[in-house]
Amino acid sequence: MPQTQLSPMEEQEKLLDDAQQVVKVQSFQMKRCLDKGKLMDGLKHASNMLGELRTSLLSPKSYYELYMQVCDELRYLEQYLLDEYQKGHRISDLYELVQYAGNIVPRLYLLITVGIVYIKTSQHSRKDILKDLVEMCRGVQHPLRGLFLRNYLLQCTRNILPDCEQEENENKSGVVEDSIDFILLNFGEMNKLWVRMQHQGHTRHKEKREKERMELRILVGTNLVRLSQLETIDQERFQKVVLPDVLEQAVSCKDYIAQEYLMECIIQVFPDEFHLQTLNQFLKACADVCPEVNVKNIIIALIDRLALFACRDDTAGIPQELKLFDIFSQQIAAVIQAREDMATEDVVALQVSLINLALKCYPDRVDYIDKVLETTSEIFNKLKIEPSSLIHNTAVAKELSRMLKIPIDNYNNVLTLLELKHFGPLFDYFDYEGRKNMSLYVINNALDNGTQIPLQDQVDQVLTLVATLVQDQSDQPEEEDQEDFAEEQGLMGRFINLLLADNADQQYLILNAARKHFGSGGNKRIKYTLPPLVFGAFRLAFQYKDLADEDDKWEKKCQKIFTFCHQTISALIKAELAELPLRLFLQGALAAGQIAYENHETVAYEFMSQAFSLYEDEISDSKAQLAAITLIIATFEQMSCFGEENHEPLRTQCALAASKLLKKPDQCRGVGVCSHLFWSGRTVESEGKEIKDGKRVVECLKKALRIAKQCMDPTVQVQLFVEIFNRYVYFYEKGNDQVNVAILNQLIEKVREDLPNLEDNEETEQINKHFTNTLEHLRNKQESDESDGPSYEGLTL
Repeated sequence: MPQTQLSPMEEQEKLLDDAQQVVKVQSFQMKRCLDKGKLMDGLKHASNMLGELRTSLLSPKSYYELYMQVCDELRYLEQYLLDEYQKGHRISDLYELVQYAGNIVPRLYLLITVGIVYIKTSQHSRKDILKDLVEMCRGVQHPLRGLFLRNYLLQCTRNILPDCEQEENENKSGVVEDSIDFILLNFGEMNKLWVRMQHQGHTRHKEKREKERMELRILVGTNLVRLSQLETIDQERFQKVVLPDVLEQAVSCKDYIAQEYLMECIIQVFPDEFHLQTLNQFLKACADVCPEVNVKNIIIALIDRLALFACRDDTAGIPQELKLFDIFSQQIAAVIQAREDMATEDVVALQVSLINLALKCYPDRVDYIDKVLETTSEIFNKLKIEPSSLIHNTAVAKELSRMLKIPIDNYNNVLTLLELKHFGPLFDYFDYEGRKNMSLYVINNALDNGTQIPLQDQVDQVLTLVATLVQDQSDQPEEEDQEDFAEEQGLMGRFINLLLADNADQQYLILNAARKHFGSGGNKRIKYTLPPLVFGAFRLAFQYKDLADEDDKWEKKCQKIFTFCHQTISALIKAELAELPLRLFLQGALAAGQIAYENHETVAYEFMSQAFSLYEDEISDSKAQLAAITLIIATFEQMSCFGEENHEPLRTQCALAASKLLKKPDQCRGVGVCSHLFWSGRTVESEGKEIKDGKRVVECLKKALRIAKQCMDPTVQVQLFVEIFNRYVYFYEKGNDQVNVAILNQLIEKVREDLPNLEDNEETEQINKHFTNTLEHLRNKQESDESDGPSYEGLTL
């Protein structure tokens, strides 16, 4: 039967299994011989076992497993040799002896094992043996075998490397410099082997080789870890010996995988204090690495690490004399200049890390942040990036957005942002959506933190910064989501309430400045943004009234404010809005009446007449007309600032307008509401007291009854009778002598007569309930002992 072809994975498993079996058998034989005291036979089996590491067929992962198994067995040999030394055997002879092993790989592993025992048993010639071992390892130039062999050397020497500044007893035990030389030589050779792996085999297996190299990178990095563990290495040694050698190895190997990994290794394994003193060296090397290396990540990793160091409580922080920001700023500029093909988003990401550094290490230096923003702007100009050209969801736009959000989040104060001269201009590089999102971020931050804007020029600056939300833009889409738009403009309306000065005069300037911006916002926006300005102005007028004793010009200032309000509300009319300006004019009339300054009656009359004009010219829907006239009458009824000369025409106009409504039920209700003007309306002549013209009230109510009788729908007619009956009851209780029990009885009889004839439905039930409740109210009044109210005698309930 023909054999089935094994898959690569199965083949690896079989090869590894075979090798492990050999190791198992040979290690067993080695231990047996050693236990019997047959050292030479034991070494022969050890050599056979180590022979398995000569293979070139295993993948790095499988080779590592085999290597670990062999290392475990070699520990037994090492321990045996140490025990033998205790019994008086000479290790130096053995060190000579194992050099005659047949194959180089087993020979060197045995040599290292015996060499380590030699060093452990006698410090004599330690530095010579270490030098000897690291040099002899050059005999293995196969990348995989060489890497693991040198890793074995590094692991074995972990606790025996000299770590002192002076030799003891002149026994050539070595000093820290010997350890540095030893590790750096080993590191250099391992790095060369690791890089050489990339150039073995066919180009089509490039990705596979890269993956295998990434699996082995820790073997090379362990050398740097060993260096960092030598306690006698101080800043000076690191700066003059260690770092230059490591950087030289990294840069000269011209391999981007090695360069990227080694640079990150240097950052991670050595102390922050060392990095602070060698920044220029390290960053210059960053500019010299291969173009494929992601320098951005390396520099950002270093900046983030130093920024954390600056914030830690257990450190002295960044030394005063060290101009950390300047060094990074210059070196990053050099890196960007040296790498012209660097992606724009990576360039911006470097600036982001600089801003982070500045904020963490120099939180008070706003100028540092502005410097980074300026540099970014210059880079964009150099790269010929046009304004509005960064589409909001691209990598560059996202990085720029991240950069601009950092100062917003850190300062939580819009006023500090205004100190950054180059903050606003960077907004212009975004497309419409990007500018809008950034503007919303600024506004939300101001609202969340309640940041008040107290000066006119600051208001100008902020509203220019977020202009995308204030005014229509040339590049905005024709159709926007209406809900989103309303929400955004609602935020702007809320933001207007933060435009608060410390004094009234400054507040007036602020309102004027804000209106210039919002007034040119376009018809869709101003209905959200102008009303808060108008209410802000009304508040200011009341403020001036409170300052009347201190400011002799307060009345003139109030006049200016109402002129401002009039113009602002008129802008809403031009935008073809009706109900909103009508309500604002009525609000203005109320405010003018309450402030009672020199010219207040004329202003209040003007505002009321404007409301009437809007009602007559702009509101055509019958429901809206009824709501509007009710609102006008209710506002007018609240006011007491008019003399009879002005009050009379306004009263008449209200009654006329109510009686001219299109639908009879609307007319009836409008005239009914009007009746209150002749009772609780107040004039200057009545000195603020209600005019209580009972005769005119009853005339209105009779007119309402006449109109109700003209309605064709019996249900609506009865409903109107019940409503009018309620008004009669109200005025009877208020003491209107024109309303008496006989009239009330007539109305009760009329409703009782008509109610049973209505169709039995929910509407009829509502009317019946309304009527019953009114009668119940009257019954309670009739039965109560109140002596000061009107008499209910003769009322037929």
